[in-house]
Amino acid sequence: MFEEIEHILGYRFKDKAFIKEALTHKSFAGEHRGIKHNERLEFLGDSILGAIVADYIYNQCPHDEEGVLSKIKSNLVSRKNLYLWGKELQLGTFIYLGHGELATGGRGRDSIISNAVEAVIGAVYLDGGYKAAQALILPWVKTQQLTADTRDYKSILQEFLQKRGPQTPAYETVQTVGPEHDKIFTVQVSLSGRVLGIGKGHNKKQAEQAAAQDALKQLQK
Repeated sequence: MFEEIEHILGYRFKDKAFIKEALTHKSFAGEHRGIKHNERLEFLGDSILGAIVADYIYNQCPHDEEGVLSKIKSNLVSRKNLYLWGKELQLGTFIYLGHGELATGGRGRDSIISNAVEAVIGAVYLDGGYKAAQALILPWVKTQQLTADTRDYKSILQEFLQKRGPQTPAYETVQTVGPEHDKIFTVQVSLSGRVLGIGKGHNKKQAEQAAAQDALKQLQK
C-alpha cells in the first residue's frame, strides 16, 4: 500500500503505522473514529529537521555569526520551502483527507503539504532513528541555497526588464557536471540573444536565481 511513497522517499518503513499516521490529516481522523492524525509527528519532525539543518549549516558556513545562521536556517525550513519539497515528493497524492478538505483543494494546500513533510520526517525518525532522518533530509538540503536573503531574484529581474520593454528573459542550462547525487548546474539568462548573467547551483531553480542575481549586478553597474 505504501510502496510508492517509500520508493519516492528512499526509505522502507519497518512499522507502516508510522507512515500512515504521517499522511493522515486531522480532517480525515475527524471522520474516522480511532485513527491518529499527523500533528504530533509534525511537532517531532519540525525539531528533528531543525537539528539536522542547523548542524549542516554550522559546518557549511564556518565564518557566519549566529544571527546569519539563524536567518539561513529560517529560510531553509520555511513553509514555502517545505511546500516545494513536499510537491517534489508528491505528498499531496498520498495524504488522507476528509471530504471537506478534498472538496476545497486540500491536496495542493501549502500548509497541509508542508506540515506533512515535517510529519514524514518525524515518522522516519521514530522508525529508523536519527541517521535515517539525516539520509532523508540532507540530499534535499544540499540542493538549497544557503542564504539569509529570501528575495526572488528572478521576479526582481523580470520587473526591472519590464520597465525597459516587453521582452521576457530566457533561462538556459548550459552545463551540468558532477555525480547524480551532487550535480552542479550552470544556467545563463539572456534577453533577445544577449547574455545578461550566469549562475551555478545544485539544482536548476538555485542556478536560475544565481543567474538572475548576477544579471541584476551587471545591469545596475
